[in-house]
Amino acid sequence: MYIHTNNKIMIKTIERSTNQEVMPSNIGTNAPRPGKHNLYPSHSLGDGKIFNGYASLADWISKHRLVKIDGYVGVDWATLTNKLSMLFEYKGLNVNWIHAADLLKQEAEIESLVHPFLGERQSVWGKVTSLVLEDFFQKEKLKNVEIDPNADLNIIIGVGAGLADPEGPLVYFDLPKNELLYRMRAGAISNLGSDAVGQPESMYKRFYFVDWIVLNQHKQLQIPKASVLADAQWSDTINWMLADDLFSGLRNMSKSVFRPRPWFDPGVWGGQWMKEHFPSLSRDEENYAWSFEIIAPENGIVFESEGNLLEVSFDTLMFMEAPAVLGRHHETFGTYFPIRFDFLDTFNGGNLSIQCHPSLSYIRENFGEQFTQDETYYMLDCVPGSVVYLGFNENIDPNEFRRDLEESVRSEKEVDVEKYVQAFEPEKHDLFLIPNRTVHSSGRNNMVLEISATPYIFTFKMYDWLQKDSTGRPRPINIEHAFNNLDFDRKGSRVTEEFISKPSVLERGDDWTLIHLPTHADHYYDVHRMEFENKIEVDTENVCHILMLVEGESIVVETADGSSNIFNYAETFIVPAAAGRYTLTNRGNGTAKVVKAFVKYGQQQHQNGPS
Repeated sequence: MYIHTNNKIMIKTIERSTNQEVMPSNIGTNAPRPGKHNLYPSHSLGDGKIFNGYASLADWISKHRLVKIDGYVGVDWATLTNKLSMLFEYKGLNVNWIHAADLLKQEAEIESLVHPFLGERQSVWGKVTSLVLEDFFQKEKLKNVEIDPNADLNIIIGVGAGLADPEGPLVYFDLPKNELLYRMRAGAISNLGSDAVGQPESMYKRFYFVDWIVLNQHKQLQIPKASVLADAQWSDTINWMLADDLFSGLRNMSKSVFRPRPWFDPGVWGGQWMKEHFPSLSRDEENYAWSFEIIAPENGIVFESEGNLLEVSFDTLMFMEAPAVLGRHHETFGTYFPIRFDFLDTFNGGNLSIQCHPSLSYIRENFGEQFTQDETYYMLDCVPGSVVYLGFNENIDPNEFRRDLEESVRSEKEVDVEKYVQAFEPEKHDLFLIPNRTVHSSGRNNMVLEISATPYIFTFKMYDWLQKDSTGRPRPINIEHAFNNLDFDRKGSRVTEEFISKPSVLERGDDWTLIHLPTHADHYYDVHRMEFENKIEVDTENVCHILMLVEGESIVVETADGSSNIFNYAETFIVPAAAGRYTLTNRGNGTAKVVKAFVKYGQQQHQNGPS
């Protein structure tokens, strides 16, 4: 098979470095079993909306004289070109192919452009770029693309094709982030404008701080212009749909309830809880450390028609329908989705690193982010004797703590963590509060639902329990960054009083209770838990709600537009602000418990918001 590295065509086998299967192009026999975790949640568009295969797309393209085919980094452009070429040849069409890669600047010039945003060579982090996609191209070439008037069809194809001057309908190919990362780890793709396949860590840094920034901005401009949206995650086929049908589906979704598609990743400390509770997950992975339940930059949303599935990135919804999704908080966050849910599974695994996250001023100045990583740990499950590390002991000596950490890096000497950091034995449904600058970690045998502000890679590791990554190397330790941020006054009894949520009852009915799990003053989001035997009615009050069933078998969610959806234990779902009132109905025996997170009411501007 051929692949395209988003700049120059190469011939090599497209590979994925994972033991997990790609999402099926047609749900077929993979439909979820009632009451069981659904790995591929989808949102029906009705019949005749999603089309399968290159042939049907070739039929659509052949009705035009000029078509632009744009898309995301990691798309297999060579295979796409070859498949379509054969179909056009079969139709007897003379096609003039214009590759967007040939319009790019030279690789050395692109490397010089992106270098200021990549930080130090050994650093995990760079700084959010100020570049735009057009900066990667020779602008004169974009303006002077040679169209062949004698060709039956002119096709401009590749990342950035939509920037070319000639007018014509646009086809946009999206690629889910998990598939992009699996291809990256296998060395099957490279960064934008680069022929070289680098180490996964350096490629990811370039993707995160440069490529994805410029491509997301480009996507936001191109999607509203598109005639066709297509899904490029399969090696042997494609699914596609008319943009107007996608836009209609997004509008309906923004006023109802939906669940993004989760994806899962192993890690050095990963556990077995998700394997046990989510039977549709591959048994071939050694463990699962994370589930990306809803991390807007990483997740997709899936549409379905006659069994055919098509995934677009979550931010596509935000680009088109952010006011309906965020309601009163749209003015503050724009198209940025502000809250994330993810799982940290350490059951029969290891400990997370002893870590902290940057202050708002630090993340802005050093990394160019507008929000910082304020977190909470909601204890979905745990066993007696498990530990959450949070805050310092009363007698903490910062200098001694640092000396021990640095000695551990030099000599791989164990650190007596509990000499410095407090250890709490959690219980199910506890909520631990972790605003930026707070030392913390989850120990072994916890299943943590991490409810957080959206940033997710800015973790300063101080001690990693001498664990090694899959290549046998220690993970990067960031003592300098950590000590530039740690608040050593978060210690002693203050931790128990201020950083462990104290639940209280807000409202109570005949068979339901609304419980407040207050977050820290530094958190811009809050948390409620709804406990009910039969049903409970909720009003969004023009605020987006992010929810999960944390106890019980399954629930039905009915929204004011008449939509009805079933969600199972440990599944995340979103009720947009525009949905208004909705009802949760318990489908299982016993009490259903649903966690609800939302931006604090009346929030217009916060210290962790854009300046």
